Amino acid sequence: MVKSKQLSKRIGLYALVIFIVIFAVFPFIQMLSMSLKYQWDWGNPSLIPTQINLEAYKELLNIGQGEKNIPDSIKDLLENTPDLTKAQRKAIIQKYQDTGNVFPFLKYFGNSLILALSAAFLSVSISIFGAYSFSRLKYSGRSTIQRGVLFVYMFGGILLLIPLYKMAANLGLLNTQTGTFLALLVIYLVQTLPVALYMLGNFFRTIPYSIEEAAMIEGSSRLGTIVRIVIPLSISAIVTVFIYSFMIAWNEYLYASIFLKGYTEIYTLPMGLRSLFVSKNAIWDRIMAASMLTAMPVIALFMAIQKNLVGGLSAGGVKG
Repeated sequence: MVKSKQLSKRIGLYALVIFIVIFAVFPFIQMLSMSLKYQWDWGNPSLIPTQINLEAYKELLNIGQGEKNIPDSIKDLLENTPDLTKAQRKAIIQKYQDTGNVFPFLKYFGNSLILALSAAFLSVSISIFGAYSFSRLKYSGRSTIQRGVLFVYMFGGILLLIPLYKMAANLGLLNTQTGTFLALLVIYLVQTLPVALYMLGNFFRTIPYSIEEAAMIEGSSRLGTIVRIVIPLSISAIVTVFIYSFMIAWNEYLYASIFLKGYTEIYTLPMGLRSLFVSKNAIWDRIMAASMLTAMPVIALFMAIQKNLVGGLSAGGVKG
């Protein structure tokens, strides 16, 4: 009787886990399926395409698009005229290239990648030292500052939008692309630093202080202790904060839609995808392919560093 109850509970637990996994993964499967279907196959309810279509991915990644619109006669001319220089061949090819229907996915991808990596790196670098001061150093006002860093989350992003925009405008940052990029980077730091400080501060308190004392007795400085002891023992928490900061900057749309409105050259991917929806390029396979490629960096980041998310290395750091 007891075994049957345990078996039923186990089956119920497995069924619940499977349901949650399917519920979470199904939208991505649907996106992938639609991105691989031809237009005549969009009405097919099956998730398996009748015929695989990779044209949308090729267009977005600019694979084989240079010679797509070149007539066969011109191709024959290029192949059968070895005397043409590279500059002449390039000039001929450019005359037949149609750039008006090309979605600059790679440019937006690069803009988002630079912005997200910069925001994540700065957020982690600043929060390590700030969180260490919260957990190890004693100074007046420490508790007030520690609790006050989370105060920013009491206000919605839309409430902070106008004040932050006016501050950036008054400082003259919005007059140039570089200044706008820096303003957006600072905003992403404001969004991620409070929780980064809170997470790392709590984790640093779990590291036995005797390890740091032993290092200082051996002659290590405070900075050396942080670099050689605290950071290696906190790698799992640091990686978690990095992923969180990266995802915030990678997926953010509200501030980007206002700050980058006048600078299409530095559009991020969320802004680019929005422009794709309302342009003549708004074809479902291309939209779904762009969405899949947008999700890839975060998925790849998780898969690459998932081993560091299991736990810290401080367990067993001090012998009993």
